[in-house]
Amino acid sequence: MNLNGFRAIISAMITDKIEALRRTVLFNGLDEAQLRELAEVAVERRIKRDEVLFLAGDEAAGLFVIVEGSLHAYREGLDGREQVIHVERAGATIAELPVFDDKPYPSNVAADEDSVLLFISKRDVRALCMSHPLIALAATRLLAGRLRRCAELVEALSLHEVDQRLAQWILTESRIRGKKSETSLKLDLVLTNQQIAARIGSVREVVSRALNRLQTNGLIELNGRSIIIHDLHSLEIFAGS
Repeated sequence: MNLNGFRAIISAMITDKIEALRRTVLFNGLDEAQLRELAEVAVERRIKRDEVLFLAGDEAAGLFVIVEGSLHAYREGLDGREQVIHVERAGATIAELPVFDDKPYPSNVAADEDSVLLFISKRDVRALCMSHPLIALAATRLLAGRLRRCAELVEALSLHEVDQRLAQWILTESRIRGKKSETSLKLDLVLTNQQIAARIGSVREVVSRALNRLQTNGLIELNGRSIIIHDLHSLEIFAGS
């Protein structure tokens, strides 16, 4: 490959990074030159499904931008049970908090599917905040949104039954990945019942029984590893939405 070809590849890679950064809440207020400057120091990383990105307590070196794929943050109890705290998909950032409080990563993070990330060091993010205060304001909005979601999780675990939490999870996933027809909404399950349990604060056996109860009550139809919703409004009422 000649020098011009190599330069073209590098330029295309920088352009892709710029577009990924532009899609985030944290960095979309930057202009083209600022985005390019950040893209030049962002390091691409690829991880496989179920691969752990970092563990709670690890020293935090920086944050990650999700270019492709999906990751979840979770904590693990002494009995080995997992509780998913939040799930982030392409266009989101993850591990912002320790960039600003200079403490270790607060949770484990693993990939739900093969994912492409951009790593940006704490030093580079902080330097950007010092020169562009709007980044700090965007970070405040982002962390406030994350706090609200944690409060909603606490409310759900404390006040809602497993069947309601499962119904709410089905609704959320259906809005993201569901396939609409004229009469129904179909959700193909890509997670195991154990993984679903970690997201709603339960265990695999209880999730299996809860799915059957939702079907018995006419709120969903199970077809293998697919869920079909014929009456979205009824499911929303049951979930407490």
